[in-house]
Amino acid sequence: MNTSLRRLLLTLIGAPAAALAVWALAVPVAGTALTVRAGGGTQPVGPVSVVMASLLAGLAGWALLAVLERFASRPGRVWTVVAPVVLVLSLFGPVGGAVGIGATLVLVLLHLVVGAVLVPGLARR
Repeated sequence: MNTSLRRLLLTLIGAPAAALAVWALAVPVAGTALTVRAGGGTQPVGPVSVVMASLLAGLAGWALLAVLERFASRPGRVWTVVAPVVLVLSLFGPVGGAVGIGATLVLVLLHLVVGAVLVPGLARR
């Protein structure tokens, strides 16, 4: 397996793993009620949701980077601008959708942890 494929796989596995570690510390260990508004009520955010959302974010980032590498003259530079902007925009979800300050803080932390893995991990050197 070549180095770039290994790095990609580690990044795509590392982001959900890091998010799941944060979830495990915040919810079962610290006892934070991690719930979000959904439809007309609320819904708990469980480990499967955390892993799936992180994995989907990683796959979406990988797809974006593939498009940039094909069509942009400087894909690395575009990635280093676009990816953090998307991360910042993603923070509006927890701020507007979480139930309670504890849930908001944990969800923001989850977004930041996933971004901290994906943004540099997917960047081509």
